[in-house]
Amino acid sequence: MIRIAIADDDAGMRLVFSKIIERADGFEKVGEAENGAKMVELFQKEKPQVVVLDVEMPEMDGIACAHAIQDMCPTTVIIFATAHEGYRADAFELYAFDYLVKPFKVERALQTLERVKERIEQAEAAQRSQRDTAAAQPHKRLMLKHRDGVSFVDLSDILLVQREDRMTVIYALEDKRYVVSDSLGDIENRLPRDMFIRTHKSYIVNLRHVDSILPYGRWTYIIKMRGTRQDALITHDKLEELQSHFA
Repeated sequence: MIRIAIADDDAGMRLVFSKIIERADGFEKVGEAENGAKMVELFQKEKPQVVVLDVEMPEMDGIACAHAIQDMCPTTVIIFATAHEGYRADAFELYAFDYLVKPFKVERALQTLERVKERIEQAEAAQRSQRDTAAAQPHKRLMLKHRDGVSFVDLSDILLVQREDRMTVIYALEDKRYVVSDSLGDIENRLPRDMFIRTHKSYIVNLRHVDSILPYGRWTYIIKMRGTRQDALITHDKLEELQSHFA
């Protein structure tokens, strides 16, 4: 089941979206909040994969809340639901998946959730799919210092590196995950530039494990990786740099 949470200062709208989630196949609501600050607390506890946000809320509005959530987990799917069209540009600058204008039709919201489900299922399928064995530089390794000691990881096994919960996380083959305090820039400087690329302020990917690239928002794309359910984001200008590696 896909975990989803709702934040809206209108209890009636929270109820409406709760009923929509009940109708949507494959979703479970893990909580709701009446403002952005409460949603941040809820997110830290429940780690939902999808968050529905009103924009105008007391204490912390939806835009600020989305910033906080993306800082903790950049791959969270953000859906804005608001009566104010004027925030649309701000929403999509945050890589919002969709923007529902109140009063929206139930079918419109269900279509959005169906597209969210397809995206998440594609990521899960990528994790289960057969991976190609990375042949280049199999002997070179990265030394990682973390709270449990020191690990040595083959560069060819690293899939992607991302910022997550204010730490840097390295995802590798066989579902391995390493959490280190190094900044993303520190890790980037230790990786070969012909093998890895910084695609976004929060992501570095191994070019040899890129599977596909899909549109996501106006100036952003999703990178599907082989061997993991984790996705990465890439900005429009970085896409051209990535393409040059495959010319």
